[in-house]
Amino acid sequence: MVVLKGIPSVLSPELLYALAKMGHGDELVLADANFPTSSVCACGPTEIRADGLGIPQLLEAILKLLPLDTYVPSPAAVMDLVDGDKQRGVAVPVWDTYRRLLHQTPLEEVERFAFYERAKKAFAVVATGETALYGNLILKKGVIPAELLQ
Repeated sequence: MVVLKGIPSVLSPELLYALAKMGHGDELVLADANFPTSSVCACGPTEIRADGLGIPQLLEAILKLLPLDTYVPSPAAVMDLVDGDKQRGVAVPVWDTYRRLLHQTPLEEVERFAFYERAKKAFAVVATGETALYGNLILKKGVIPAELLQ
């Protein structure tokens, strides 16, 4: 747990370090409990553990520090439902929570295996305790204008 003024306590030192090192366009994956984090991270991204935390709680804290990219159609992406789940009409209520926390930023829906490939190119993957189906989320870092860096 981090105990600093203005820093949400759910953000670990490892996650804070990764957020600080990320540059414009770098991506951060917030992975649910079923995501193959260790396998994906064997290909390059840093693995960060946030066991026991849900993605909405972590997302809210991250958004206090991380600007989202304003130069792309959507700086946030989720793993799209597989065809069988689409046909069965599986609901994904956590996406509504993400949209609310992201102030209605559109969510790009990425096919499952394309999502895994994109995650392999991410700056870091945060393994969470999120249990919602299709809870995975990718965030693309934006820029902070010079006047806000003071």
